Amino acid sequence: MTSDKAKKISGLILFTFWIISRTFAGDAVAVGYNKEGVWTSVTYYASSTPKGGKDYKSESEARDEALRDLKKRGGAETARTEILASSDATGFVAIARGQDKSRKDVNVVGRAKSQPDADKNALEQLNTRGATKHQRIVYRYFSCGPD
Repeated sequence: MTSDKAKKISGLILFTFWIISRTFAGDAVAVGYNKEGVWTSVTYYASSTPKGGKDYKSESEARDEALRDLKKRGGAETARTEILASSDATGFVAIARGQDKSRKDVNVVGRAKSQPDADKNALEQLNTRGATKHQRIVYRYFSCGPD
């Protein structure tokens, strides 16, 4: 491989990594449960600035922030926590809740490039999981990417 060709490939690889690093931002949705296993709280963390900004967190850091907030809100009542969903993808998010035939609550996370599509995705997930009663969107947010 010629030196010029190697430089072009190296430059392309670096540019690709730069583009990728500019388009990702972390977010996470956490759920808390009491000792009976009933969910008691849902919260999220989403980066509101692009990478390098004051409020940017990676996916892993967003999970930590969401769990920290959940434990703070739930206090001693929270016996168990879990991450319902997390991502490094930039875009719109909808957290939805519904009940199945046995009246069990189901929480889901929909993602898309627009808020209406994220809402639609979340509601479709509820339908797929049989949670067709009392459906509603409980949170909407945008996890920021490039400025």
